[in-house]
Amino acid sequence: MDTIIIYESTHHGNTKKLVDAISREYGVRAVNVEETMNMDFSSCDLIGIASGVAFGKFYEKAERFAAEKLPENKKVFFLYTCGNDSGKYAASVSAKAREKNCQVLGVYGCRGFDTFGPFKLVGGIAKGHPTQEEIDGAVKFYGGLTIEGK
Repeated sequence: MDTIIIYESTHHGNTKKLVDAISREYGVRAVNVEETMNMDFSSCDLIGIASGVAFGKFYEKAERFAAEKLPENKKVFFLYTCGNDSGKYAASVSAKAREKNCQVLGVYGCRGFDTFGPFKLVGGIAKGHPTQEEIDGAVKFYGGLTIEGK
């Protein structure tokens, strides 16, 4: 199965930790969203979009990728890290994928160290996240997708 994960991980590299662990375990190609401008995704069987969260949704470039570059009729999944998980942060990108007749196989989210905005004044929230257990959870999540997605 040809899989690629498109990621946007800025502030503390929380999301990249999940992506890197999946890449190491499964040999999945991972590409920063900024490098996708001229890429062709037609040969990809499974596309992951991974991002940190700001203002209740994926970072702007990841959202834009889903709206503008995500091909139609693909199997997709989403990964995210956030300061405090509501479980709803992938709703916007999931809706964009469904508009393109993509099959959303799943979403994995966990906490990540967050010093954005007012959290910086108190030294941040979710210190020590993602934990190794949360990173391992992302790897297990992806493994379940590839078994079911075959």
